[in-house]
Amino acid sequence: MADEAKNPTEEQEMQATEVAEETPAPEVKTAKAGKRSAKALEEADEKQAKEERKAAKAEADAEEAEKPKQHANPTRSRLQRQGKNFRKAAEQIEKDKAYTLATALELATKTNPTKFDASVEMHINLGVDPRHADQNIRDNLVLPAGTGKKVRVAVFDDAAADNADISGVETILKDLDKGIINFDILIATPQQMAKLGKYARVLGPRGLMPNPKSGTVTTDIHKAVAEAKAGRVEYRVDSTGIVHVAIGKVSFGAKKLEDNARALLASIKGNKPASVKGNYVKAIHLATTMGPSITVEVSEASN
Repeated sequence: MADEAKNPTEEQEMQATEVAEETPAPEVKTAKAGKRSAKALEEADEKQAKEERKAAKAEADAEEAEKPKQHANPTRSRLQRQGKNFRKAAEQIEKDKAYTLATALELATKTNPTKFDASVEMHINLGVDPRHADQNIRDNLVLPAGTGKKVRVAVFDDAAADNADISGVETILKDLDKGIINFDILIATPQQMAKLGKYARVLGPRGLMPNPKSGTVTTDIHKAVAEAKAGRVEYRVDSTGIVHVAIGKVSFGAKKLEDNARALLASIKGNKPASVKGNYVKAIHLATTMGPSITVEVSEASN
C-alpha cells in the first residue's frame, strides 16, 4: 500500500492530467498603461517571437554552412577550358612522359594549333637563386638558324653602319623626345651612352636600353648589327629561376630548331655559377606560342 501511495497508478496520472487541462489558465491582469498594458504585452510577445525566429534562422544557417558545398556546374579542368584545336593537339602528348629533344621538337611542330607560323619557345628551370649576383644568369648568343623574326636595328652613333634600319644620334634623340620607338634593338658606342641616360626609364622596361652584357654597347658597330640581324638572342633568368627563350619558328622544321636549342643549352651550361652545387638544370619544357607544353629529358642539357 505504501508503494502505491508513493507511485501513482497510470489511471491516477491520466486523471491528474485531465484535471490540469480542464483547469483554466490564470488570467493575466493588465493595466491601462505602462509595461503591463495590453498593447505592451502584445509587443513583448511579438518581440519574443521575432527573437525566436531569428535564433532558429541563425541555427539553420550554421547547419547549412557546415554541409559540404556542391557546385551545380563543377569547375572544369584547365585542359577542358581550352579550345578544340588545343585539346586535339594535347592528345598527341603523353602528360607524364619526358621526351628526347629531337622527339619533343618533332611534336612541337606537329602540335601547333594556330594557323600562323608560331614561335617555338624553350623554358628552362635552373637551380639558381637570382637574388645572388653570381647566380643571376644573363648572356646572349647568335642562334645558328636565326630567330625567324625581322628585327629593326637602330645605331645610336653618327658613324654609318651597314644594314642598320636607323642611325644617327640626333635622329634617334628627336624620336625619343616625341615618344617614338621604331626599333627592336638599339646599339650604341660607349662614348654615346651618357646621352641615353635620361631615357633609361623609357627604354629599360622595354628591354631596349643598350648594355655591354647583351652586346649592344660596343665599339664594333658593324659586327653588332650583323649579329642582331643574323638572329642574336639575349636571355636572362627570371625571379623564379627560369629562362624563357624563343628558339625559332615552326616553319624551321625539327632539325634547325634542334640546332638552335642545343646552342642555347650549351650557352646556359657554360654560364653555370661555381656556387651552384646541386642540380643546375631542373626541368626543360617546349611549347609553341599557343600550343601545349612538352617535357624534355633533363639529361639533354648535358649532351
